[in-house]
Amino acid sequence: MNFFQAIILGIVQALTEYLPVSSSAHIRIIGDLMLGADPGAAFTAIIQIGTELAVILYFRRDIINILSHWFGCLFGKNGPDWRARMGRGDKYATLGWNVIIGSIPIIILGFTLQNIIETSLRNLWITVTVLFLFGLLLWIVDARSRQIKTMDDMNYRDAFLFGLGQSMALIPGVSRSGGTITVGRALGYTRESAVRLSFLMAIPAVFGSGLLEAVKAVKNAGTDRMFPGWIPTIIAMIISFLLGYIVIIGFLKFVSTFSYKAFSIYRIGLSVIVALLLLFGALKPYEPVKAASAASVVNPVSIVTVEQSAAAVR
Repeated sequence: MNFFQAIILGIVQALTEYLPVSSSAHIRIIGDLMLGADPGAAFTAIIQIGTELAVILYFRRDIINILSHWFGCLFGKNGPDWRARMGRGDKYATLGWNVIIGSIPIIILGFTLQNIIETSLRNLWITVTVLFLFGLLLWIVDARSRQIKTMDDMNYRDAFLFGLGQSMALIPGVSRSGGTITVGRALGYTRESAVRLSFLMAIPAVFGSGLLEAVKAVKNAGTDRMFPGWIPTIIAMIISFLLGYIVIIGFLKFVSTFSYKAFSIYRIGLSVIVALLLLFGALKPYEPVKAASAASVVNPVSIVTVEQSAAAVR
């Protein structure tokens, strides 16, 4: 990976991270077209931190309110009984608990299905399929669901269902925001509320896992053949942060006026294009074994399993 390719991938990450079109699918596809392999664990983890920092900056007031009210209630500010400590009557503290509950499914599934996620689910035919199916599902759900709920209407049940929607993004092509937004619209949340909840739900899981992966990946950056060096990587992260902040603003304005139909059409069109590229051999369904080995540097114990799985898929 050279300097120019690193910048391109930083732009791709920023443009697709928040939209319901799957950033992981775009990084996987464009990385394969430009590099012939996965962009690498270290680079991918680091540029994702840039887009999550943009979310934290944009929602900084909400985050400060959530944290201050959540801790205040937990330590008895609203009363000593357990209901008061759980945020009874405090919308920000309640939202904090909802975010925690919504983060549970992706944390559990992410750990228990890690090997499958990093191997079998990387097949581009799976990505093509879920791009199409979830694009169609988002289109149908958004068109037929009412807009009657706001963020203040969220309860623990809805939070858990949002979390299940978010956890579906463990499959490349589903889209984290697409999964949560689809569930939100199915539950009757307004388009803007569904987006805002999607952003807030993502912060603990995505930013936390991104930092952990970045720390592990940085230690092994020297052995990652795809790592372009620190200067282009940091510049790509800065680009993903700055451009990502602009995308958040534009996306929220867009969904406050228009439906998600355009994103559904884009997903369906992209799935058709990628399927044709696969059929004509321009893309390989599964990343080469060398790329898998580079990605598995984060977990050396799983190198053999990754290579065997890749060979089995092929």
